[in-house]
Amino acid sequence: MRAAVMQGLHKPLAIQTVADPVPGEGEVVVRVGRCGICGSDLHMTEDPAYGQGAGSILGHEFAGEVIELGKSVEGLAKGDLVAVSPLKSCGACPACLAGNVSWCDAFGLQGGGYAEYALTMPNQCVKLPKSASLADGAIIEPLAVALHGVAMSGLRIGDKVLILGAGPIGLACAFWARRMGAGRVVVQDVAEWQKDRALAMGAHDFVADRSDSLGAAERALGGKADVVFECVGVPGLIAQAVEQVRARGAIVLLGLCTVPDTFNSFAMLSKEVRLITSAFFTAHEYHAALDALDRGAAEPRLLVTETIPLRRTPAVFEALRRRTEQCKVLIEPGA
Repeated sequence: MRAAVMQGLHKPLAIQTVADPVPGEGEVVVRVGRCGICGSDLHMTEDPAYGQGAGSILGHEFAGEVIELGKSVEGLAKGDLVAVSPLKSCGACPACLAGNVSWCDAFGLQGGGYAEYALTMPNQCVKLPKSASLADGAIIEPLAVALHGVAMSGLRIGDKVLILGAGPIGLACAFWARRMGAGRVVVQDVAEWQKDRALAMGAHDFVADRSDSLGAAERALGGKADVVFECVGVPGLIAQAVEQVRARGAIVLLGLCTVPDTFNSFAMLSKEVRLITSAFFTAHEYHAALDALDRGAAEPRLLVTETIPLRRTPAVFEALRRRTEQCKVLIEPGA
């Protein structure tokens, strides 16, 4: 099969021919129909903390068709269209049975979506309803990540919400916050590339004022935020969020930052701010994200700005390192 393969850290991906996956007992092979390029994929090719290197096939936001079944696989059939949750787990322990798959002792992250075929497990496959496309299946993962963060925040109806970062996770947070009754939702970024998309997905306002970022956000919100979602993952934003949140408000960290960050803990303590970290999602939240699409929510589909064939992946991947109007790019390996 063809795949976009890592050549090492700080090197572009390359299209190569690699062996087709063969399912072992309890495994399935999926023909990848769509796979999203995630910002964390970009980080994985630059930062050794993610544990990826030469020979790795990235891609954890994918959906496709089941084409092969290993022995003892139940509940799936060849031809089923599925979204693949990237959270690998045993599927049988108390954590898995409760839907908290990221706390399974066998937990790991599924990649492999930047290829024509991918090997996965039945308990990671969620059948797509007739209303959902393969493109829908590929955006369930970022929707679920954002939903988990909003659920962790303790958001209450009428709250003022500030979202730092207008990438796919930040925009998905705007969608869920508005859907869950936030009274005012403002997205803040350093550029206006995603302004129209943010407003269409549920934000009441969008600010990109570098000269007075704190004041611009406060004016747009009509006061300090009850909840701030940090969806970028760069040093300095926790400290900024502490200034932007109200006393006894909450800051939710969704951005991935692998380098040390500093902030004034006294400033946080004096306001009794709750600092919440949010990682991954539950199985129930993954299903809820799909259910929102199944029930007709059109806003999340606005995340997708382009669909490309596999051969274009290396060039587009490198281009995404520079901020443009692109949001979520999907790979269609069979195109």
